[in-house]
Amino acid sequence: MELLIRKSVGDADCSSVNAFPVNATVKFTLTIPRQMEMVEPRLIFAPDGGEDTTLYPVYDGYADGADVFSLELSLCDICEGDGGLFYYEFRFAKNYKHLYTSSVNNVDFTISEQPGRRFALLVYAADFETPRAFYGTTMYHIFVDRFAKGKMVYPCRDDAVMNEDWENGIPEFAPYNGAPLKNNTFFGGNLDGIIEKLDYLQSLSVNCIYLSPIFKAYSNHKYDTGDYRKIDEMFGGEEAFFRLLSACKARSIRVILDGVFNHTGDDSLYFNRYGKYDSLGAYQSQSSPYADWYHFTRFPTQYEAWWGIEILPRLNTKNAACRDYFVGKDGVCADYVRKGTSGWRLDVADELSNDFLDRLRTVVKAEDPEALIIGEVWENAAEKVAYGVRRRYFGGRQLDSVMNYPTKNAIISFMQTGDCTLLYNTVTEIYATYPRCVCDVLMNILGTHDTERILTVLGGVSAEGRTNAELSTLKMSADKRRTAISRLKLAAVLQYTLYGFPSVFYGDEAGLEGYHDPFCRMPFPWGREDADLTAHYAFLGKLRATHSAFFGGDFAVAAHDCGLFAFTRENADEKLLVIVSRVSFPVTYDVGGKYLDLRHDATGEGNVTIMPDDYQILKLL
Repeated sequence: MELLIRKSVGDADCSSVNAFPVNATVKFTLTIPRQMEMVEPRLIFAPDGGEDTTLYPVYDGYADGADVFSLELSLCDICEGDGGLFYYEFRFAKNYKHLYTSSVNNVDFTISEQPGRRFALLVYAADFETPRAFYGTTMYHIFVDRFAKGKMVYPCRDDAVMNEDWENGIPEFAPYNGAPLKNNTFFGGNLDGIIEKLDYLQSLSVNCIYLSPIFKAYSNHKYDTGDYRKIDEMFGGEEAFFRLLSACKARSIRVILDGVFNHTGDDSLYFNRYGKYDSLGAYQSQSSPYADWYHFTRFPTQYEAWWGIEILPRLNTKNAACRDYFVGKDGVCADYVRKGTSGWRLDVADELSNDFLDRLRTVVKAEDPEALIIGEVWENAAEKVAYGVRRRYFGGRQLDSVMNYPTKNAIISFMQTGDCTLLYNTVTEIYATYPRCVCDVLMNILGTHDTERILTVLGGVSAEGRTNAELSTLKMSADKRRTAISRLKLAAVLQYTLYGFPSVFYGDEAGLEGYHDPFCRMPFPWGREDADLTAHYAFLGKLRATHSAFFGGDFAVAAHDCGLFAFTRENADEKLLVIVSRVSFPVTYDVGGKYLDLRHDATGEGNVTIMPDDYQILKLL
């Protein structure tokens, strides 16, 4: 027998949950076997960074060899009406010593004589909801310059270079990481190219496109914004942008924009270091209307910049005019939603202030309550500390979702090592710690414009000790590529079937390789796709589109035995079982009843066999 800690809200068992609305009353029930000889249970509870409070469970009686204790915690009372992050642990007495719970993944725990990691409890606004329109989404992340050339050809700027070799060209790269790089070489992808490939995207069941920055900027990546009110001319400008929105709307495809609101380019309307814009920029004069939009320490040559990169001067969003430009009623964020986009992915969200994010949500949701706000956060966002401040992304007044980097890293670890322990602990902790409505719209990634291509990660040789010149042409051997594709198929199964929605970085489904930036940004290999891998992604997309359990269905881990990971997705209409094996021999799994094999369209009953490095997706009948 073992100590059991059960949480419930009303009649609902919430034992695997540690995130609740502020109007909930959580009941803790402890079942302590007499043979454990633990007495005097206490709940030690504290707000984040605050003083401990000791609460005393009441004795509910004796049953089946165990003492039962319980207490009810009114979250509204402890929060004084507001949400927040709290931490708790249970303490017991045994043989004149204290024993403490120590959280493993915010659900499972151990007992020891020394205090360990406390459970995290997130309390959020009672009216917090995330856009149900995005439940069940399949997202496709497009780096515009490298996805597709349209039939419309737009002039190359005088200060830019066009690489005409779409099939074999290599992006410009610095001699070593961190060295200056102009990033002004383009391959010619544009918004019209995306329009012309919408049939392809629909063959993958894509119903949301996330665009890398499209605003006027000097670089090919556009994270150095020049003018937020203009779509870059080399991408087709405003006319192409509205054509894309119209074409996507006709196909029920939503479009999410990339918002870079922490910094601009030094070559911009606002800073105008080189005088290219018809404006009096902050760099040009202290009388500029934009002078207080930046942080100058010695005008004009010394100023705060993102990570010290001088071409990316950091914005001062505490300045009212600057802040209103982005998150005012008629600011950039509201305006593009008003024009027909479906939300924002926020670059470096950790560097945006609470006030900025509060206002952003208010104005965006006023335009469209179903617009989605996603933050770039690389860690557990519920407990994230940035610049010494605990962030409140999921209190109900800021983000809907984040890029799910922790799960990405855990999936990769499982594929590389064959051990699913990190994956189990990661998905369990996130599902327990994030509000349920957040889990339903998490952006599940395997790679982005900031990371090595997932295929290279799973099969390529290490980049360590190699020059950028070597990495620019380094490809996998045929054997390594076969292994990588096999592992990527399994990784994609997890990406598509775990809670949240998949976001596929363009070309991953086609078999693109590539090391770190800029080699992860190669042009899409049209006509040279890996057909088998693309078909696998198409199957997974269709699976999501046709099974309602992926539209916000419950999630529960069914097995996590070293190389075998299994979980269920369930709603009122169906229950699905997903099994992924990295075991080197066939594994027999007892399903416990009848099932439909969704991969092979065959029925079965009882046991199912999973072959080495393979998977099963079953509908339980």
